Amino acid sequence: MRGVAAEYEFERFWLPRTHSRTAVRRLLTDHAEYGGWELDRLRLLPDGRRKVTMRRKIIRIRRSL
Repeated sequence: MRGVAAEYEFERFWLPRTHSRTAVRRLLTDHAEYGGWELDRLRLLPDGRRKVTMRRKIIRIRRSL
């Protein structure tokens, strides 16, 4: 079996500074649990906004004979 690097799809979005830390945690947990996403990067900007990058693995099905 070849060592092939995993392929991911990414979803990027911004969260406003008005969202509390608890609300952000709940939103990201739901996104991960129900959508199969994992947190790739979370950046907290000086103005309070959060830049979120989520990823999930792309599963390729191989043909069988």
